[in-house]
Amino acid sequence: MNPRLTLASSVAGAAVVALDGTVLTVAQPTLQRDLDASFGQVQWTSTGYLIAVASLLVFAGRLGDRYGHQRVFGIGMLGFGAASAGVGLAPDAGWVIALRIAQGVSGALLQPATLGMLRAAYPPDRLRLPIALRTSAIGLAAAAGPVAGGALVAGPGWRAVFLVNVVPALAFGVLALAVPGPRRAHRSPLDLPGALLLAVTLACLVHALVALPEPGWTAVAGPAAGAAFVRHERRTARPLVPEDIARSPAVGSALGILVAASAALSGTLFAGTFVLQDTLGLDPVQSALRSLPLALLMVLAAPCCAVLLRRAGARRTTVAAMAVLALGILVLSRASATPALCGGFALIGAGFGTVMVAATHVVVRQAPVASAGVAGGLQQTAMNVGPTLGVAAATTLMALGGAGAALLTLAAVAVAGATAGLALPGRRGVTIVGLPDEAGPSRVTAPR
Repeated sequence: MNPRLTLASSVAGAAVVALDGTVLTVAQPTLQRDLDASFGQVQWTSTGYLIAVASLLVFAGRLGDRYGHQRVFGIGMLGFGAASAGVGLAPDAGWVIALRIAQGVSGALLQPATLGMLRAAYPPDRLRLPIALRTSAIGLAAAAGPVAGGALVAGPGWRAVFLVNVVPALAFGVLALAVPGPRRAHRSPLDLPGALLLAVTLACLVHALVALPEPGWTAVAGPAAGAAFVRHERRTARPLVPEDIARSPAVGSALGILVAASAALSGTLFAGTFVLQDTLGLDPVQSALRSLPLALLMVLAAPCCAVLLRRAGARRTTVAAMAVLALGILVLSRASATPALCGGFALIGAGFGTVMVAATHVVVRQAPVASAGVAGGLQQTAMNVGPTLGVAAATTLMALGGAGAALLTLAAVAVAGATAGLALPGRRGVTIVGLPDEAGPSRVTAPR
């Protein structure tokens, strides 16, 4: 698959998943009424998907490293399209939950592959723009999702929300499997015990966060499985997460920044909804219009970040962007008039869009080609755990001190992420890890 077709597939895969997540929120109330479902069942249409995708992302990335990212992407897209069609035809809530879990498994297959394909198709010094375009597509999908979802629910009904993904998912899935992909010169071994321990760890973590303030047994099982995973990875000869990724300060810092940024964004959007509608008395349409600058600036910031990375380097770009994100949250915590609200959302969108491109670029670029899928899985895991953590924190803080206290704390989370950005590489140089053959990795220094 040539680089342009690879980029188109990566953008399509990321956009399909992002659109599915945003339109579902709009469709849930109608789905509940139409299927006579309980609130708990409706919640599991989201929770089941989230647990499935978050727990399998890293292992799915390793499958891409071993069998080819293009092949795994194609299987994931076909599965996602088929599960979407199933949800659209589901007779009851039980079937919807089961098929949403199947969607999560398919989403876990395709999401790391969207980054793994880019890492394999583009040299390290040309990754900025493809990652930026992928991020812009996610922003556009997130912005269009509520509008498209509302129109579909009001017109054909909630089932159309899921059917809209079927054709593009199946088309790109067939294309990925039909076009010959690159041969795998290096077959990475599969660490099945490590994959199982990590899956249990992440599944328990996500479930505990979603179930707050009553997380139950998963709050204990998650840390125990996590400790067992770390112990296993240190002892095994073929770990799930390769040593050059696990011990990279830049990758660790970038992943922490992605968790902090996505937690701050999602928690702010959750708390901000209550501020706009309950405190300020705005209806949903008025609230959506005031938050529109967030999506617009996120889309615009992504390609601009590619230029900033080249001129200023990852460290300065990320630290500045996290500071802008924190400032936007602070403005929003004090705002009541429309200009201030729009300004706060614009700052949040500009900061988050820039951070997402910069930190993702570091994670993907620092990884060797043979481990690009694992790097993509780690990036996607951070982007799934962060929002869950942010919403859980916002919910708890709002119950204790109101939306204002929640927003101030989330701004502090963004500042902490800016501090973590100091460990990222600067403009002058960065170590690139390559794997030209099976003899072993080679390291060269490339300009930022």
